[in-house]
Amino acid sequence: MVVERKMQPSPPPEHRRVLRFVTFFALSLLAFSCWALVSSRINRAILIAADADETPLLAGDHGTPLIPAAVPASNNLRISDPAVRETPPLARGRGEGRGEGSSSSSCDADNAQLRVYMYDLPPEFHFGMLGWDAKKAAAAGAWPDVRDTGGVPHYPGGLNLQHSVAYWLTLDILSSTAPGFDGRPCVAVRVTNASQADVFFVPFFASLSYNRHSKLQGKEKMSRNRLLQAELVKYLARQEEWRRWGGKDHLVVPHHPNSMMQARKKLSAAMYVLSDFGRYPPDVANLKKDVVAPYKHVVRSLRDDESPTFDQRPVLAYFQGAIHRKDGGKVRQKLYQLLKDEKDVHFTYGSVRQNGIRRATKGMASSKFCLNIAGDTPSSNRLFDAIVSHCVPVMISDDIELPFEDVLDYSEFCVFVRASDAVRKGFLLRLLRGITRDEWNTMWERLKEVAHHFEYQYPSKPDDAVQMIWGAVARKMHSLKLQLHKSGRFQRTHSES
Repeated sequence: MVVERKMQPSPPPEHRRVLRFVTFFALSLLAFSCWALVSSRINRAILIAADADETPLLAGDHGTPLIPAAVPASNNLRISDPAVRETPPLARGRGEGRGEGSSSSSCDADNAQLRVYMYDLPPEFHFGMLGWDAKKAAAAGAWPDVRDTGGVPHYPGGLNLQHSVAYWLTLDILSSTAPGFDGRPCVAVRVTNASQADVFFVPFFASLSYNRHSKLQGKEKMSRNRLLQAELVKYLARQEEWRRWGGKDHLVVPHHPNSMMQARKKLSAAMYVLSDFGRYPPDVANLKKDVVAPYKHVVRSLRDDESPTFDQRPVLAYFQGAIHRKDGGKVRQKLYQLLKDEKDVHFTYGSVRQNGIRRATKGMASSKFCLNIAGDTPSSNRLFDAIVSHCVPVMISDDIELPFEDVLDYSEFCVFVRASDAVRKGFLLRLLRGITRDEWNTMWERLKEVAHHFEYQYPSKPDDAVQMIWGAVARKMHSLKLQLHKSGRFQRTHSES
């Protein structure tokens, strides 16, 4: 028996079109939802990476490690890479680009850009030179109590202050783990485990040692300055941390051009913090491995609201200092002869004696342009005195290297003149008088924006000189670690061959 199956009537054509549309819409919505979910996760990861602005630090080709297993290498230093930014950090005004000097309520080895191991050198290498009692230090520890900012040993004033960089760095790294400094900028932090360190800081006040202990006293056969250098070299040679890479990941601060004369070649593998390279052969110090740091200015800083305007600065060009210098400073003598009789130019001999600093403070604040002319060395504190006086610096020093020039464009607030042009009759005056009020105002405003980058202070503040130096060290360590790590690639196979 055959059962006849009834055929179901097919839906009208318009119903089929609606059904297909609904099906297509549902599938499209599902696909879009999947895409959005995946995209949001990717974007979140990108945002996290961008917010951290950190890249793993590698190492480089400065030789095979001397003690490969003695101290574990630090493979995860994280530093800001200015090359990947559209605008470099700290290159603009205050409050901009806080990558180098951002404050953190919790600054530790996990979120600082640079982890610093500081050697516990005896007090005679640092604060003992400032009258800090070493006997009391034996009970209190190797270092002063930095929590009392008014009670820390004071650095001597006058021209001694110019090269006080090691003092400010040491105070800052001590405060990085001290209670009560929660708002401290989180660029560098002290670690007590050497295996965690990215850089090893040698807290020797080399400039102060030169200033205070270079002359023989009594029956001494060797000056205290030479003795301290010799002891430092022997001390570092015994440290496994130094021997691991031959000192290449160490930081030493011979900022005074004459400091560490006896030890500088023996320790030249280390990263130096210098004022310039004028008295160093290139195999001892160079811009590839070392950091140029600003002098501590000696004139009083001007606040923005008290900075004289263009019309309130009657002097066109200002220079006060030693005029007769050695070979590198002959341009000063030539310029003196060219400019000494100009009515709107102040070009005289001067020193810190007889209220020299006070006169310089007033003179720079009354001048539109301040001449920074090479002397015995390419640099001087005169540049930084001019910056904090908001007096547009005129750079007449062909061989000068400037602090933080990888993140600061000095042409925005300085005028650069080749020495050979500056000594041509009439050239410098025509150049300066040809700069319009608007052009000068632009540089003047920029000076006010960047002046805080050249301030040393304790406690340190975001983007000041101390934090700028730590940031510069971190950037140097990036390429150094790349070279050191690459040099160790074939160490295992080399030892077995």
